[in-house]
Amino acid sequence: MRAVVQRVREARVEVEGRVVGAIGCGSLVLLGVAQEDTPADAEYLAEKILGLRIFPDEEGKMNRSVSEAGGGVLVVSQFTLYGDTRKGRRPSFDRAAPPQQARALYEHFVAVLRSRHRPVETGVFQAMMQVHLINDGPVTILCESPPRGELNPSASKGQAAEQAPR
Repeated sequence: MRAVVQRVREARVEVEGRVVGAIGCGSLVLLGVAQEDTPADAEYLAEKILGLRIFPDEEGKMNRSVSEAGGGVLVVSQFTLYGDTRKGRRPSFDRAAPPQQARALYEHFVAVLRSRHRPVETGVFQAMMQVHLINDGPVTILCESPPRGELNPSASKGQAAEQAPR
C-alpha cells in the first residue's frame, strides 16, 4: 500500500462540481492499493500516517502528529500511484489492485483512521475528482507498507527479518 501525504493548510475534493470532502489544516492522503495488499497493510499505513510528526511545535520544528496539531485528514483513492513508467511512455498499472479489492482496502483504511482520529473526510472511490489544496511548507511525504512479513511495527528489525519469507 502506498500513500503520498501532504501537510495542507486546506484541501477539498470535488466531484461533478460538488464538494464531497474538505478539511482545514491537516493531512491530504493520496492512497494507492496494490494487488498483494491486505487489511494488515491498511492498518499499518493508517497508524504510520496518524503518527507522522510533520506538523510544527511551538519552536517551528516538525514535531507533532496530525492529531496533536488538531488537524483533519482527507483521503483520496489514487490507483495511479502504482503506475510503472520503467518501460515505454505509457504507465502500466499491472500492480494496482482491481477495483473491488482496492475499494475494500480503501474503506478499511478509512475506517481505521476514523476509529482513531476525527475529522476524516474522503473523496469518492473510482470517481473523476478535482483535488484542491494549499500545501503547507511544502511538506510531502511518501509512505508505504513494509514488504511481506514485516508488518508488525512493534517488532524489532531482527524479529522482522526472521518473519520475512526466505
